[in-house]
Amino acid sequence: MNEKLVLEQFFEGKIKILIPKTLTNKALVFYNPVMELNRDLTIVAVEAYTKLSNCKDFLACDPMAASGVRGIRLAVEVENIERKKIILNDIHLLSYKIILRNIEENNVENVCEAFNMDANMLLGLYASPKNRFNFIDLDPFGSPAPFLDSALRALKSGGLIALTATDVAPLCGVHPYAAFRKYGGFPLRTEYCHEIAVRLLIGCLTFSAAKHNISIKPVFSYATNHYIRVYALCYYGSSLADESIKKLGVIGHCFNCMNRIWTQEFFNLPIKCNFCMEKLSYAGPLWIKEIIDKSFCEKMLVELQSKDFKLKQREEKLLVKAIEEAEAPPTYYVIDKICDKLNIRSIKVDDAILKLKERGFSAFKTHFKGSGLKTNATINDLKNILKELSSKV
Repeated sequence: MNEKLVLEQFFEGKIKILIPKTLTNKALVFYNPVMELNRDLTIVAVEAYTKLSNCKDFLACDPMAASGVRGIRLAVEVENIERKKIILNDIHLLSYKIILRNIEENNVENVCEAFNMDANMLLGLYASPKNRFNFIDLDPFGSPAPFLDSALRALKSGGLIALTATDVAPLCGVHPYAAFRKYGGFPLRTEYCHEIAVRLLIGCLTFSAAKHNISIKPVFSYATNHYIRVYALCYYGSSLADESIKKLGVIGHCFNCMNRIWTQEFFNLPIKCNFCMEKLSYAGPLWIKEIIDKSFCEKMLVELQSKDFKLKQREEKLLVKAIEEAEAPPTYYVIDKICDKLNIRSIKVDDAILKLKERGFSAFKTHFKGSGLKTNATINDLKNILKELSSKV
């Protein structure tokens, strides 16, 4: 290492990593402590996957590993696997050297192997059937879209792929043409834009997979203010890929009355809202079926119980909400926003959910928004219930 650099120690999970910094404290290899929750959930997702699939021979890849923290944590913390091999790669030479150092610091030389290559080129080396991975994690700076084709070709049938997208602004409708260019679908700047973002990312994965006769099944998806995260199982078969394509569609939104519709059709779509007759705006093509698998997330929650993560309480809350909303319909309503529109006092989400259930509707909290709920009630049904609750002292 250059004498002018200092190595700062960080502890995460069960490992220690070193990050080179200048004397002015500028990090020269990317490491984001804020993403610890993301990496914690990777550990429990992989453990859930290996146990549900009875995987005993586990081969994983982090093709944009930076410091190597995620892959080294997989090597150290994922248990009950007979054979483990973790491939860590980064195109930047300094990152590659730090990965080697961090592998050595954590005594996982027999499990981890490091490369200094372009991510797509590395994944291409593992595209033949006998060499493919059980798990690939794409966590780039920005969009994972440029890496989807090579990652899918390097994944075994029944393998698990994890995607992180940090370009939230385009996906949430701030730059719609950038989202269309990268993900093949248009977003909308609605109150539920983060869910649309997740569905656009899954839709992009579906299109990419279908070109290789691969189907996808989302098992866990969530969104924060600065990134979108999706886990999906992938299976080979042209007929299965066709079934995945059939789960794509569009979401129509009325910005006047907040009504929304979703359909698997792409042609002869309604132009006007059936409630207020104002114009409907559309997001898509995107995934309109389930974005969370209840049984997979329940297994993740079980695996989390044995962990001693610093953020365990937050992670439990996220998984519990994900399990609750797993079978809910697409999109969610933000109660505060509807109350403002109606010019009534704000109603508690719990009270709204209770009243919706009393009226025979399904209703769920959502991890996407604290003041949000998912329901099969129409916007008019929900408005009437909120007005009724507001009128009570």
